[in-house]
Amino acid sequence: MFFVHVLKSDKDNRTYVGYTNNLQNRLEKHNSGQVKSTKHRRPLILIFYEEFNTSAEARKRELYWKNGGGRRKLRGMLYNQVQGD
Repeated sequence: MFFVHVLKSDKDNRTYVGYTNNLQNRLEKHNSGQVKSTKHRRPLILIFYEEFNTSAEARKRELYWKNGGGRRKLRGMLYNQVQGD
């Protein structure tokens, strides 16, 4: 099983999108400073994830969330969470 995850920084409110085959372990690595790209943005909270059967499916979905349409949709989802919808 593979997971695409979206993390949000409590420090700067920015998001990080990635994929992994061990979601709990990856979140622990991010929050312990072992991941260079999020090291200075801790603490991070998991706000969204999806499950996939293959690495290729997860990678494709990760690229969607990192590009225009996915980023817009993610922004909308986050806005709705803040608004309480």
